[in-house]
Amino acid sequence: MDNDLLLVETNEGITTVTMNRPEALNALSGALRQTLADTFHTLRDHAETEVIILTGAGKAFTVGLDLKELGGETASTKPTAVTDRDLGEAVANVGKPVIGAVNGFAITGGFEIALMCDFIIATPNTRFADTHARVGVVPGWGLSQRLPRLIGINRAKELSLTGNYLDAETAYAWGLVNRVVAAEDLMSTCEGLAADIVSTEPVTRSEIRRIMDAGWGATLAEGMTVEKSASRAHDKSQRPSDQVASRREQIQDRGRHQSGE
Repeated sequence: MDNDLLLVETNEGITTVTMNRPEALNALSGALRQTLADTFHTLRDHAETEVIILTGAGKAFTVGLDLKELGGETASTKPTAVTDRDLGEAVANVGKPVIGAVNGFAITGGFEIALMCDFIIATPNTRFADTHARVGVVPGWGLSQRLPRLIGINRAKELSLTGNYLDAETAYAWGLVNRVVAAEDLMSTCEGLAADIVSTEPVTRSEIRRIMDAGWGATLAEGMTVEKSASRAHDKSQRPSDQVASRREQIQDRGRHQSGE
């Protein structure tokens, strides 16, 4: 699936997708948006992919839409078959855990793509910014709805109405990113977490992710109903006693290992 704009590598259930326009800070040209959307559509049904790591080459995750292309300074590379909404839907609806390895700038549309990930790992070089109000574009990939839910509406308004940059440590303190690790440890950290995810039971993992997402967009009462229904259905189809016993032993062994026993 590799091409010049996007690098895709799958290894032991983990697919790493790297936006590859480092000379342009991975700005989302029409061609890159098309390629990224097509790749995530493909990965949805790619049997060898269980977890996706999304990152960018060079010193940026992505700085968002290619403003030179958008402003007509350079020729459009956008194929007629793609719309911006396709990319948002492709990433958000891939149906598999997506880890955002945010290695540098994640600006505006790039910030929105980071927010589509299930969780984000950052480095001290990571910087987030929502400059929609400065560019004169209203968000269309979910930033105005996801960001307030993650960090609180007052903080989200501060970021979106000022267009100011947010550093990695503040993003961690606000609960936007899960961890801040040294730049040289970013990919190994994400790969380790992805391997942990791959080691879990696939059907159960997928259902837990689904109901968490469903509940996040609903009231607590609605979310509890979704969970109860899913739990009952899953119990009927996925929990033979011998499998539970085997998994219990694996969990105990893992706990002893992680506890240093």
